[in-house]
Amino acid sequence: MDLLCVENLEVVYNDVILVLKGLSLTCGDGRITALLGANGAGKSTTLKAISGLLMGEEGKITDGRVLLDGAPIHNQPPERIVRAGVFQVMEGRRVFQDMTVEENLRCGGYTRPGSERAESLDMVYGYFPRLKERRKQLAGYMSGGEQQMLAIGRALMAKPRLLLLDEPSLGLAPLLVEEIFEIIARVNREAGATILLVEQNARAALNIAHNGYIMENGRIVLEGESQTLLNNPDVQEFYLGLSHGGLKRDYRDVKHYRRRKRWLG
Repeated sequence: MDLLCVENLEVVYNDVILVLKGLSLTCGDGRITALLGANGAGKSTTLKAISGLLMGEEGKITDGRVLLDGAPIHNQPPERIVRAGVFQVMEGRRVFQDMTVEENLRCGGYTRPGSERAESLDMVYGYFPRLKERRKQLAGYMSGGEQQMLAIGRALMAKPRLLLLDEPSLGLAPLLVEEIFEIIARVNREAGATILLVEQNARAALNIAHNGYIMENGRIVLEGESQTLLNNPDVQEFYLGLSHGGLKRDYRDVKHYRRRKRWLG
Protein backbone atom coordinates (compact mmCIF):
# COMPACT_ATOMS: atom_id res chain seq x y z
CA MET A 1 0.00 0.00 0.00
CA ASP A 2 1.30 3.47 -0.91
CA LEU A 3 1.34 6.14 1.79
CA LEU A 4 2.43 8.90 -0.63
CA CYS A 5 1.45 9.35 -4.28
CA VAL A 6 2.84 12.18 -6.38
CA GLU A 7 0.98 12.37 -9.69
CA ASN A 8 2.14 14.29 -12.78
CA LEU A 9 3.50 17.15 -10.73
CA GLU A 10 4.56 20.42 -12.35
CA VAL A 11 6.26 23.15 -10.34
CA VAL A 12 7.07 26.67 -11.50
CA TYR A 13 9.26 29.26 -9.77
CA ASN A 14 8.63 32.98 -10.20
CA ASP A 15 5.86 32.17 -12.73
CA VAL A 16 8.41 31.40 -15.46
CA ILE A 17 10.91 28.68 -14.46
CA LEU A 18 9.51 25.17 -14.93
CA VAL A 19 11.41 22.87 -12.55
CA LEU A 20 9.26 19.72 -12.27
CA LYS A 21 7.79 18.44 -15.53
CA GLY A 22 5.11 15.83 -14.93
CA LEU A 23 6.89 14.03 -12.10
CA SER A 24 5.24 10.94 -10.60
CA LEU A 25 6.42 8.69 -7.76
CA THR A 26 5.05 6.67 -4.84
CA CYS A 27 6.30 5.77 -1.36
CA GLY A 28 5.12 2.48 0.04
CA ASP A 29 3.92 2.53 3.64
CA GLY A 30 6.79 1.54 5.95
CA ARG A 31 9.39 1.57 3.16
CA ILE A 32 12.46 3.66 2.33
CA THR A 33 12.30 5.20 -1.14
CA ALA A 34 15.43 6.81 -2.58
CA LEU A 35 15.24 9.77 -4.96
CA LEU A 36 18.55 10.19 -6.77
CA GLY A 37 19.98 12.60 -9.28
CA ALA A 38 22.63 15.21 -9.96
CA ASN A 39 22.56 18.79 -8.72
CA GLY A 40 19.73 20.75 -10.32
CA ALA A 41 17.65 17.69 -11.19
CA GLY A 42 14.74 18.90 -9.03
CA LYS A 43 15.09 16.59 -6.01
CA SER A 44 14.83 19.26 -3.31
CA THR A 45 11.98 20.95 -5.17
CA THR A 46 10.10 17.64 -5.09
CA LEU A 47 10.42 17.45 -1.31
CA LYS A 48 9.32 21.07 -0.88
CA ALA A 49 6.29 20.46 -3.10
CA ILE A 50 5.31 17.58 -0.81
CA SER A 51 5.97 19.43 2.48
CA GLY A 52 4.43 22.75 1.40
CA LEU A 53 7.66 24.73 1.66
CA LEU A 54 7.47 25.99 -1.93
CA MET A 55 5.30 28.87 -0.81
CA GLY A 56 8.18 30.65 0.90
CA GLU A 57 10.38 30.46 -2.21
CA GLU A 58 8.12 31.91 -4.92
CA GLY A 59 7.33 28.42 -6.15
CA LYS A 60 3.94 26.85 -6.83
CA ILE A 61 2.39 23.64 -8.09
CA THR A 62 0.75 24.38 -11.44
CA ASP A 63 -0.40 20.86 -12.29
CA GLY A 64 -0.72 17.42 -10.74
CA ARG A 65 -1.36 16.49 -7.14
CA VAL A 66 0.18 15.08 -3.97
CA LEU A 67 -1.82 12.49 -2.02
CA LEU A 68 -1.15 11.28 1.52
CA ASP A 69 -3.14 8.14 2.25
CA GLY A 70 -5.36 9.08 -0.69
CA ALA A 71 -6.13 12.60 0.61
CA PRO A 72 -4.80 15.63 -1.31
CA ILE A 73 -2.21 17.75 0.53
CA HIS A 74 -0.77 19.80 -2.35
CA ASN A 75 -0.96 23.57 -1.98
CA GLN A 76 -1.85 23.28 1.69
CA PRO A 77 0.15 25.43 4.15
CA PRO A 78 3.19 23.64 5.60
CA GLU A 79 1.89 23.73 9.18
CA ARG A 80 -1.18 21.74 8.13
CA ILE A 81 0.99 19.23 6.26
CA VAL A 82 3.18 18.82 9.36
CA ARG A 83 0.09 18.10 11.45
CA ALA A 84 -0.91 15.49 8.87
CA GLY A 85 2.34 13.69 9.74
CA VAL A 86 4.81 14.86 7.07
CA PHE A 87 8.11 16.23 8.36
CA GLN A 88 11.06 17.41 6.24
CA VAL A 89 14.70 17.51 7.34
CA MET A 90 16.18 20.29 5.24
CA GLU A 91 19.51 20.16 3.43
CA GLY A 92 22.27 21.77 5.47
CA ARG A 93 20.95 20.65 8.89
CA ARG A 94 19.51 24.04 10.02
CA VAL A 95 19.40 23.44 13.76
CA PHE A 96 18.68 26.24 16.23
CA GLN A 97 22.29 27.07 17.04
CA ASP A 98 21.64 29.20 20.15
CA MET A 99 19.51 26.52 21.79
CA THR A 100 20.68 23.37 23.53
CA VAL A 101 20.36 19.92 21.99
CA GLU A 102 17.40 19.07 24.22
CA GLU A 103 15.66 22.37 23.51
CA ASN A 104 16.02 21.67 19.77
CA LEU A 105 14.49 18.25 20.23
CA ARG A 106 11.58 19.56 22.27
CA CYS A 107 10.81 22.03 19.47
CA GLY A 108 10.37 19.06 17.15
CA GLY A 109 7.70 17.56 19.39
CA TYR A 110 5.44 20.61 19.56
CA THR A 111 2.72 18.93 17.47
CA ARG A 112 2.52 15.97 19.86
CA PRO A 113 0.71 15.83 23.22
CA GLY A 114 2.90 16.91 26.15
CA SER A 115 2.47 13.49 27.75
CA GLU A 116 4.37 11.87 24.84
CA ARG A 117 7.46 14.09 24.87
CA ALA A 118 9.47 12.27 27.53
CA GLU A 119 8.93 8.96 25.70
CA SER A 120 9.91 10.58 22.39
CA LEU A 121 13.08 12.00 23.92
CA ASP A 122 14.05 8.55 25.21
CA MET A 123 13.42 7.13 21.74
CA VAL A 124 15.64 9.74 20.05
CA TYR A 125 18.41 9.30 22.63
CA GLY A 126 18.21 5.56 22.02
CA TYR A 127 18.91 6.09 18.32
CA PHE A 128 21.49 8.83 18.92
CA PRO A 129 23.39 8.24 22.21
CA ARG A 130 25.74 11.09 21.28
CA LEU A 131 22.86 13.55 21.54
CA LYS A 132 22.10 12.36 25.06
CA GLU A 133 25.73 12.94 26.04
CA ARG A 134 25.50 16.50 24.69
CA ARG A 135 21.91 17.29 25.61
CA LYS A 136 22.87 20.47 27.54
CA GLN A 137 25.32 21.69 24.90
CA LEU A 138 24.48 24.54 22.50
CA ALA A 139 23.74 23.06 19.08
CA GLY A 140 25.93 25.63 17.31
CA TYR A 141 29.06 24.16 18.92
CA MET A 142 28.41 20.63 17.66
CA SER A 143 30.16 19.01 14.70
CA GLY A 144 28.44 18.74 11.32
CA GLY A 145 27.67 15.08 11.88
CA GLU A 146 26.20 15.71 15.31
CA GLN A 147 24.05 18.54 13.92
CA GLN A 148 22.75 16.17 11.25
CA MET A 149 21.86 13.66 13.95
CA LEU A 150 20.10 16.44 15.85
CA ALA A 151 18.12 17.52 12.78
CA ILE A 152 16.93 13.94 12.19
CA GLY A 153 16.22 13.44 15.90
CA ARG A 154 14.17 16.65 16.02
CA ALA A 155 12.06 15.33 13.13
CA LEU A 156 11.54 12.00 14.91
CA MET A 157 10.16 13.85 17.94
CA ALA A 158 7.08 14.58 15.82
CA LYS A 159 6.58 10.83 15.19
CA PRO A 160 6.10 11.52 11.47
CA ARG A 161 4.14 9.20 9.23
CA LEU A 162 6.34 10.35 6.34
CA LEU A 163 9.92 11.55 6.88
CA LEU A 164 11.51 13.56 4.06
CA LEU A 165 15.33 13.60 4.23
CA ASP A 166 17.20 16.03 1.98
CA GLU A 167 20.86 15.08 1.42
CA PRO A 168 21.66 13.77 4.94
CA SER A 169 25.20 12.82 3.82
CA LEU A 170 26.09 16.31 2.57
CA GLY A 171 29.51 17.43 3.78
CA LEU A 172 30.06 14.48 6.12
CA ALA A 173 33.04 12.13 6.36
CA PRO A 174 32.46 8.60 5.02
CA LEU A 175 32.38 6.97 8.48
CA LEU A 176 29.74 9.43 9.67
CA VAL A 177 27.71 8.87 6.50
CA GLU A 178 27.75 5.13 7.19
CA GLU A 179 26.67 5.67 10.81
CA ILE A 180 23.80 8.01 9.92
CA PHE A 181 22.50 5.75 7.16
CA GLU A 182 22.56 2.77 9.52
CA ILE A 183 20.44 4.80 11.97
CA ILE A 184 18.00 5.78 9.18
CA ALA A 185 17.59 2.11 8.30
CA ARG A 186 17.06 1.26 11.98
CA VAL A 187 14.42 3.98 12.38
CA ASN A 188 12.57 2.54 9.39
CA ARG A 189 12.88 -1.02 10.67
CA GLU A 190 12.00 -0.43 14.34
CA ALA A 191 9.61 2.53 14.19
CA GLY A 192 8.03 1.64 10.85
CA ALA A 193 8.65 5.16 9.53
CA THR A 194 8.04 5.74 5.83
CA ILE A 195 11.05 7.63 4.43
CA LEU A 196 11.64 9.50 1.18
CA LEU A 197 15.40 9.92 0.95
CA VAL A 198 16.91 12.47 -1.45
CA GLU A 199 20.60 11.79 -2.07
CA GLN A 200 23.52 12.24 -4.44
CA ASN A 201 25.36 9.38 -2.74
CA ALA A 202 23.57 6.74 -4.79
CA ARG A 203 25.34 3.72 -3.32
CA ALA A 204 24.67 4.68 0.30
CA ALA A 205 21.01 5.46 -0.44
CA LEU A 206 20.28 2.32 -2.47
CA ASN A 207 21.99 0.11 0.12
CA ILE A 208 19.29 0.98 2.69
CA ALA A 209 16.32 1.78 0.42
CA HIS A 210 13.70 -0.70 -0.74
CA ASN A 211 13.22 1.02 -4.10
CA GLY A 212 14.40 4.11 -5.89
CA TYR A 213 13.84 6.71 -8.60
CA ILE A 214 16.39 8.59 -10.67
CA MET A 215 15.62 12.17 -11.69
CA GLU A 216 17.00 14.25 -14.49
CA ASN A 217 15.85 17.71 -15.55
CA GLY A 218 12.65 17.59 -13.52
CA ARG A 219 11.53 14.13 -14.66
CA ILE A 220 11.85 10.54 -13.47
CA VAL A 221 14.02 8.71 -15.99
CA LEU A 222 14.45 5.36 -14.21
CA GLU A 223 12.80 3.51 -11.33
CA GLY A 224 12.89 0.10 -9.72
CA GLU A 225 13.82 -2.01 -6.71
CA SER A 226 17.10 -0.94 -5.13
CA GLN A 227 19.06 -4.06 -6.06
CA THR A 228 17.86 -3.78 -9.65
CA LEU A 229 19.07 -0.18 -9.82
CA LEU A 230 22.41 -1.08 -8.23
CA ASN A 231 22.91 -3.71 -10.94
CA ASN A 232 21.80 -1.44 -13.79
CA PRO A 233 24.81 -0.68 -16.05
CA ASP A 234 23.74 2.93 -16.62
CA VAL A 235 23.37 3.56 -12.89
CA GLN A 236 26.74 1.90 -12.28
CA GLU A 237 28.43 4.06 -14.89
CA PHE A 238 26.79 7.42 -14.29
CA TYR A 239 26.13 7.32 -10.53
CA LEU A 240 28.46 4.72 -9.02
CA GLY A 241 31.52 5.45 -11.19
CA LEU A 242 31.86 1.91 -12.55
CA SER A 243 32.35 0.88 -16.16
CA HIS A 244 30.65 -2.19 -17.58
CA GLY A 245 33.75 -4.21 -16.76
CA GLY A 246 33.41 -3.29 -13.10
CA LEU A 247 36.37 -0.89 -13.11
CA LYS A 248 35.97 2.40 -11.30
CA ARG A 249 35.69 5.39 -13.63
CA ASP A 250 35.77 9.11 -13.11
CA TYR A 251 32.40 10.69 -13.86
CA ARG A 252 34.18 13.37 -15.94
CA ASP A 253 35.65 10.69 -18.19
CA VAL A 254 32.22 9.56 -19.39
CA LYS A 255 32.33 11.81 -22.48
CA HIS A 256 29.31 10.24 -24.12
CA TYR A 257 27.04 10.69 -21.08
CA ARG A 258 24.67 13.27 -22.56
CA ARG A 259 24.59 11.66 -25.98
CA ARG A 260 23.70 8.19 -24.82
CA LYS A 261 21.24 8.01 -21.92
CA ARG A 262 19.82 4.64 -22.88
CA TRP A 263 16.95 5.01 -20.40
CA LEU A 264 15.61 8.00 -22.37
CA GLY A 265 15.84 6.25 -25.72
